[in-house]
Amino acid sequence: MRSAALAFLVLVATVPAARAALSPQERTMIATVDAEYERSIALLQRLVDQNSGTMNLAGVRAVADMVAPEFERLGFRVEWKPMERAGRAGHLIATHAGRPGGKRLLLIGHLDTVFEADSPFQKFVRDGDRGHGPGAADNKGGVVVVLAALRAMQAAGTLADADIEVVLTGDEEDAGSPQSISRADLIAAGKRADVALDFEGLSTENGQDMGSIARRSVGDWTLTTRGRSGHSSGIFSKAAGDGAIFEMARIIAAFRSELPEPNLTFNVGLLGGGQSAEVGADGAHVAATGKSNIIPSIAVAKGDFRTLSPEQTQRVAAKMQQIVAAHLPGTDAELVFEEGYPPMAPTAGNRALLAKLNAVNADLGLAPMPALDPLKRGAGDISFVAADVDGLVGLGPASSGDHTPRETVDLDSLRRQAKRAAILMSRLTAAP
Repeated sequence: MRSAALAFLVLVATVPAARAALSPQERTMIATVDAEYERSIALLQRLVDQNSGTMNLAGVRAVADMVAPEFERLGFRVEWKPMERAGRAGHLIATHAGRPGGKRLLLIGHLDTVFEADSPFQKFVRDGDRGHGPGAADNKGGVVVVLAALRAMQAAGTLADADIEVVLTGDEEDAGSPQSISRADLIAAGKRADVALDFEGLSTENGQDMGSIARRSVGDWTLTTRGRSGHSSGIFSKAAGDGAIFEMARIIAAFRSELPEPNLTFNVGLLGGGQSAEVGADGAHVAATGKSNIIPSIAVAKGDFRTLSPEQTQRVAAKMQQIVAAHLPGTDAELVFEEGYPPMAPTAGNRALLAKLNAVNADLGLAPMPALDPLKRGAGDISFVAADVDGLVGLGPASSGDHTPRETVDLDSLRRQAKRAAILMSRLTAAP
């Protein structure tokens, strides 16, 4: 009992001391975020109730039209960049001119979700401090955090001098091709920026908020093996060779035994073979024919691999090609890599940004945020600018069940994240 009372006294003594480090402007930001909590949730509901699956091009544009006035009211110039050439709706880009010579911040989020127009999961439902709905966290909750933080900065007077560019892509869940078109605007914004902040979901571990300074890449591949067809009684002979499926099995087994290294994962997600084998246009089905007494002439497999640095990507891809090239008798194979998301390596600059965020946490009386293991974070849009600018990931709200009909956002985390972001952005833009 005595120890519990002592702990309470320590807490009471600590919190005011932490808050005392906040400036009057920062206190205004905190009060503004709290006062506009219900406004933020109402906006979230409107966004979630509008379907914006990546391939619902009109729905993605409708969400952009909802958030554009929110930015305009804050003094941003808003532009819609159509992406028909990449088979996608487009991107919303909002810019706010700050003081000359100040740091330029790039804020990254996305308008689309994984839930298309034919999904039965369509509406936002609030249950106390939980919000359930398609994209409630990923990434409409992140967009709401961006706007709540910017409104707090405006109320405190720190937005006026802030040089900020916001890029909300319309196809983060399924990037348009070619990426030279679909990601050109984002990459250009990264080259102009001094800091990039990604407003996808906050990672937590055992109830603790985590800081994300890295994201791994993702790259898809297709492997096709071929062999000489014939009666199965002749398999492994000099005339018949080993067949396409044994060649496929050799390669996949070699991937499993020879590729593993730290921060790398790789997967075979689709496989088929026989007398014929063809992957469907959607890349998610394979049609194969064959008989037990016929040597298979073709096999196909599709998979992905994920790395932490461009150097690792190049090294692993070269190793995979080396494995593929060591053919079994009478066989051939081809490995083709498709466009993917690059990695965001855990650089010293990213660690320094996390330290600045933890200084904000200390002043807010919040626990420090340790760096998250990159293996626990998937690929995302910030990776396209990671080679050009330091960045942080995960400034959006906490959630569970993302990409499933159980997607649920922690509504209270909207406030926590908006306060962090507003203070961090204000301090970054005020620095030389």
